Amino acid sequence: MPDVRLLLLDGNITFGVSNWDGPLFLVSGKDITFNGNGYTFDGNGPEYWDGKGLNGGVTKPAPMMKIEISGVYQDVVILNSPARAYSVDSSDPLLMNSLTVDNSAGDKPNSSSDGKAAGHNTDGFDVSASNLVISNSNVHNQDDCLALNKGTNVTFTGNTCTGGHGISIGSISSNVVVSDIHIINNKVTNSQQAFRIKTDKDATGSSVSGVHYSGNTATGCTNYGVIIDQSYPSTLGKAGNGVTISDIDFTGSKTDVAVGSNAERVAVNCGSGSCTGTWDWSELEVSGGKAGNITGFSGITGFSQS
Repeated sequence: MPDVRLLLLDGNITFGVSNWDGPLFLVSGKDITFNGNGYTFDGNGPEYWDGKGLNGGVTKPAPMMKIEISGVYQDVVILNSPARAYSVDSSDPLLMNSLTVDNSAGDKPNSSSDGKAAGHNTDGFDVSASNLVISNSNVHNQDDCLALNKGTNVTFTGNTCTGGHGISIGSISSNVVVSDIHIINNKVTNSQQAFRIKTDKDATGSSVSGVHYSGNTATGCTNYGVIIDQSYPSTLGKAGNGVTISDIDFTGSKTDVAVGSNAERVAVNCGSGSCTGTWDWSELEVSGGKAGNITGFSGITGFSQS
């Protein structure tokens, strides 16, 4: 029999304030079941938030929670992370289920944020992992709900993302692989975009393949419905071609996206020859806004912005 370790949270935990790199909490090991029993880890985010996130200002512990286990991690509430909430880094099978990341207080400005949202770089799940399922969870933040940087066999399903930047793959740097990714039955509300793939303009030796979207809904997207962009850190700038992108599908059940009046429905910006194959988008429907440009690639089928 495997040596399965059970860890049970038995009360709320509030972290003290200290300007260091973090993480505030680390759990590692194999065959672990971590059950938070609905209790809260409070990161004291308002004591750090200055609208700058990890791009300046005071030093903020990031991530707040570092998860390096196989097994199950469930029923945990994260409140007010100083910056990124979760970093997930494991190659062994892990189920993360019924989690909450509540950084909603960071939507408002404070005395240090110059009129901007005080929370910044508050990603929900920052993932460099394989054989991972994240399910039935809720994130309210000011950055990516999911930021998948590398990994294979990752499923993100039944989650709700509010505010922030939606569900993202990337940014993709050099010499990494992202493949066999399933984005299923999620709800995105009032985010900059619903779904994004972004690759570093100067990255080389990397690939993104087999990304499948099905049964998702999104409303209130302010910038884009779907954006695939190979010019990061620019947005829709001069694209690089050192990362290949292939097999990006919207199939199965319909994915329905509604964007605001000033938003672009779909924008694709591929480098020369780096987006390949045929992408079946027959189950994507995007309403509102205006048509964006699709450049550098002509292999999208089953979808029209007109």
